[in-house]
Amino acid sequence: MAERCKKRISFSKLYSFSCFKSVNGDGHSQIGQRGFSRVVYCNDPDNPEVIRLSYRRNYVSTTKYTFFNFIPKSLFEQFRRVANIYFLVVACVSFSALAPYTPVSIVAPLLFVIGATMVKEAVEDWKRRRQDIKANNRKVQVYSRSHTFVESRWKKLRVGDIVKVYKDEYFPADLLLLSSKYDDGVCYVETMNLDGETNLKLKHALEETNHLRDENSLRKFSAIVKCEDPNENLYLFIGNLYYDDKEYPLSLQQILLRGSKLKNTEYIYGVVIFTGPDTKVMQNSTDPPSKRSKIERKMDKIIYILFSSLIFVSFISSLFFGVETKRDISDGRYRRWYLLPSDSTVFYDPRNATFAAILHFLTALMLYGYLIPISLYVSIELVKVLQSTFINRDQEMYYEETDRPARARTSNLNEELGQVETILSDKTGTLTCNSMEFVKCSIAGVPYGRGMTEVEKALARRRGSHESGVDDVSSDVTGLSSDAVESQQRIKGFNFRDERIMNGQWVNEAHSDIIQKFFQVLGICNTAIPDVDEESGEVLYEAESPDEAAFVIAARELGFELRARTQTSISLHELINESGKKVDRVYQLLHVLEFSSSRKRMSVIIRNEENQLLLLCKGADSVMFERLSQNGRQFEAETKDHIKRYAEAGLRTLVIAYRKLGEEEYKLWEEEFSKAKASVSANRDALVDTSVDKMEKDLILLGATAVEDRLQSGVPECIDKLAQAGIKLWILTGDKMETAVNIGYACSLLRQDMKQIVISLDSPDILSLEKHGDTEALVKASLGSVKKQIFEGISEIKSAKESFNTEKGSSSFALIIDGKSLDFSLSKNLESSFFELATNCASVICCRSSPKQKARVTRLVKLGTGKATLSIGDGANDVGMLQEADIGVGISGAEGMQAVMASDFAIAQFRFLERLLLVHGHWCYRRISMMICYFFYKNIAFGFTLFWFEAYASFSGQPAYNDWYMSFYNVFFTSLPVIALGVFDQDVSAHLCLKHPFLYLEGVEDTLFSWPRIIGWMLNGVISSLLIFFVTTNSSLNQAFRKDGQIVGYEILGEFPN
Repeated sequence: MAERCKKRISFSKLYSFSCFKSVNGDGHSQIGQRGFSRVVYCNDPDNPEVIRLSYRRNYVSTTKYTFFNFIPKSLFEQFRRVANIYFLVVACVSFSALAPYTPVSIVAPLLFVIGATMVKEAVEDWKRRRQDIKANNRKVQVYSRSHTFVESRWKKLRVGDIVKVYKDEYFPADLLLLSSKYDDGVCYVETMNLDGETNLKLKHALEETNHLRDENSLRKFSAIVKCEDPNENLYLFIGNLYYDDKEYPLSLQQILLRGSKLKNTEYIYGVVIFTGPDTKVMQNSTDPPSKRSKIERKMDKIIYILFSSLIFVSFISSLFFGVETKRDISDGRYRRWYLLPSDSTVFYDPRNATFAAILHFLTALMLYGYLIPISLYVSIELVKVLQSTFINRDQEMYYEETDRPARARTSNLNEELGQVETILSDKTGTLTCNSMEFVKCSIAGVPYGRGMTEVEKALARRRGSHESGVDDVSSDVTGLSSDAVESQQRIKGFNFRDERIMNGQWVNEAHSDIIQKFFQVLGICNTAIPDVDEESGEVLYEAESPDEAAFVIAARELGFELRARTQTSISLHELINESGKKVDRVYQLLHVLEFSSSRKRMSVIIRNEENQLLLLCKGADSVMFERLSQNGRQFEAETKDHIKRYAEAGLRTLVIAYRKLGEEEYKLWEEEFSKAKASVSANRDALVDTSVDKMEKDLILLGATAVEDRLQSGVPECIDKLAQAGIKLWILTGDKMETAVNIGYACSLLRQDMKQIVISLDSPDILSLEKHGDTEALVKASLGSVKKQIFEGISEIKSAKESFNTEKGSSSFALIIDGKSLDFSLSKNLESSFFELATNCASVICCRSSPKQKARVTRLVKLGTGKATLSIGDGANDVGMLQEADIGVGISGAEGMQAVMASDFAIAQFRFLERLLLVHGHWCYRRISMMICYFFYKNIAFGFTLFWFEAYASFSGQPAYNDWYMSFYNVFFTSLPVIALGVFDQDVSAHLCLKHPFLYLEGVEDTLFSWPRIIGWMLNGVISSLLIFFVTTNSSLNQAFRKDGQIVGYEILGEFPN
């Protein structure tokens, strides 16, 4: 087993062997300065300096409350709501003689509502506390003063402790890896709890600490770590290890983060660097941005209106009370003697009517307080939680392949799902499967790979092409499927067919030497982890991305199999051009120049068995062609043409190149690179990039790869239904314009009858300025060009509208814009014009978009339209736009769970968005809207019957109803029916919601919760109060009711309206 695992040792993309060399500093060190002041005394947690620094305990708490602050903090949260503050004031005043009710009848409902919410908070917080207790009491092996490992609990760990972690155990704190079971100090780590990615990461110890493998060797170990202060960056660590009077730079490759798990490694030794709240996972545990639905925000305004109505009605009541009081003394006698003016505890004095009216205003505020629904907030919270349960348990949104159901990660936005007007979507992994397949390639200017992609099929259908050429290609596709069936299993990541180079036939090609180099690059220039199955002998790969896996599998299938990888070498089982036989070749791995989104490429530096130094590189065409040498551009024109055609077919492309290195050149560069990597400063990455940039030049072009990311099942049908529901879809993607456009056609976002408005900076003038490097002139010309194109587009749409004489003219336009143009379009001068153009188009595609641009576009649409916007994505680069949108929907796909963790709702497939919006969104919008309107209606009807009774009772402050009946009216008698409406009401079935998408327009246009509708409900409440009061009053006051012939008293009269 150990030997098998040993074969799997791979090399992380962040690794550089120069990190193992001792350095004396390069002038860039910031250790000891602000932000880099952490000092760790390894194997000496009792050091007096550590005690002085007072590092935090390893105890972690994720609870919102503590035992001591629960009551005050929870009460503070409750009384942030204006309505609750009002009822608290009323409850306090109810203990005075001004109160029309007994205090207990007012205090009891308030206590019930506040208490119910506090119980809910307490239960949720107790669940979090139980998880904390479980985590804090996990056991770990700690190196003690007796020089042996003893069992301890996580919460007792201190900075500087040395721990031993075994296979499949979680790391108890952020650790510096000292050594592992393996000779070269590597270990595998699963980071699913941190970033959701299931692929294993490789970590490695410094060579200088790798000998610390047992209790005896640790006895004399003493070192100091000086590093960055606690921060939330999961992908960067800066620090130095001071050991044996030497200084060694540390990187993230030596750090094991709390929350990740040790895999495929028997054990490791590590020293505690960050504990408890200082660990990176806890530094990242911030609350997501608070979002409130538009209905909830409008509901607050209605509450203010009701407060205004309450004050107005109370003023009218006190005014008439003052008038009546002033008229009370007639001929020395009190007209309303029953109000007990002689009682000093009663604030009724006809001789001072003004003062009595002012005091009566307070009585009226309490009397008519039932205009404000005390149980509204708690009822809505309960309803939304139950609605979320229905979403979570919807079997129609369960994806069996990955065992992932839909998840409502917040219940605050359920009704907002029914009001979405614009969807902003990522492409890769969201509309597509993010399961890459190697389908075509261009080598030495010759295209290889037959078959037709889904985009090409859609393109053929769009053009109505039934030419023989298309038929031939279709037959290729059929043949490809037959081959897959014949082999009894389809190779995941490989869907390539071309007899010219398959089955070793490439050796017969005229440029076989270039083909050999091409697939050698694919087999070597990667970070995949090879794993040989002991039973079948098959080689499996643990790759960091689907693209990487596709490249390695393609190399294997075409004769260049990655067999093993160590920290210093890569082994390929490859087909030799000259002999046509397969042999094992070992390449010495010197450096990996890792991929980054800014560099858009990765490289490896190797030494082959002929002692040649080579740099192998792959990257985006936008950065690779400019790095070619003059004699390395032999196939540039043909390769560019093939890349364009691949992009039009919806394929993702990368350029493959290499260069030979001289010994002296490499030696000088390595020295500079080592200094950059050893720098302990905030700009270390910039220094490394600058150094790497000097090496990745003068490349020789080999060709280009093309991988297909297939559309997810049901995407075109889903987009079509959403369009019928009045929802606009914008695609924000990092892909090339040709790829994005053709994906747009394949998924029905673009149609043949649409007029495309394309905004780009590909004009000859702009390209000429780019070549000359005149930045100021380039910016000025680019801004002018984008501005011109935007206004031309606006003018074209206006002309189309005028010619059709209808607003439907906009439906025939689609806007397509590239990343550079988008930057200028989002500037202050052009933002409003760009928004006008985009919102007048039926479809919008933003190509080559950066994460920041995605978030900015989302914000522009959200603020510009004033309507609900929804963003959907699956990767870390989509987090910004998910948090910026009114609703963020994360796809739980192959790119980890970062998007899901930042989202409000999570689904496994894009097609589930149809049901989430058209069914659950429609239902939730309707339920919440009707529920709130019913709440206000019943309270207004009830409150105004009190006002009409007051008019009959000479505005004396006498309540019409029994105290307890009034208390229970909101909390029990009328809440439960309305709650049932909010949970279970369905105007139509789910089947009809999907069959007739236009029903969704009810929410988009806010039909049920518009101001006219709300005012209508309010007026209905007033009219109902008039009918209820006067019909019941007139039917009972003019006839005998009691046995003695008397008419009804106010106690009985108060029962009739109920």
